[in-house]
Amino acid sequence: MKNALFLICLSLIAMASDSTEIAGTVKTVKGQAYIERAGKHIPVSVGSSLYPFDRLISGPSSSVGVTLSDSTMLTAGPNSTIELNQYAFDRNTRAGRMDTSVKRGTVAIVSGQIAKANPEQVVFRTSTVTLGVRGTEFIIDVDAEIKSEK
Repeated sequence: MKNALFLICLSLIAMASDSTEIAGTVKTVKGQAYIERAGKHIPVSVGSSLYPFDRLISGPSSSVGVTLSDSTMLTAGPNSTIELNQYAFDRNTRAGRMDTSVKRGTVAIVSGQIAKANPEQVVFRTSTVTLGVRGTEFIIDVDAEIKSEK
């Protein structure tokens, strides 16, 4: 019984450590931005890590550029809020899943390896639209609900 409980605890620890893998890294910051993580506000600087379930918020006259581990590039414009609802990527198999919500503002996206290998596994959401990624570059503007795809 003790061995079974010990194995269950080890499994839970392993699952928890998988969910803390870095999803991406901040590459550029202009102005002020922060990450909301577990109820905390973390100022953003170049090199800051982004994790699954993080919320990235840019201030007025600000922008933030993030590169995710699958090479997806996200650039948030002024007064933008992006939530990384789900993100997982296996570099060996190129399998993964990305589910991102754009709550407000403008976000430019250049899709990475997940979208190239499994486009059905990449989803961007707004309050009124769910966008499945089939192209490589697109912009989401929540204020005007404009979507364009190349």
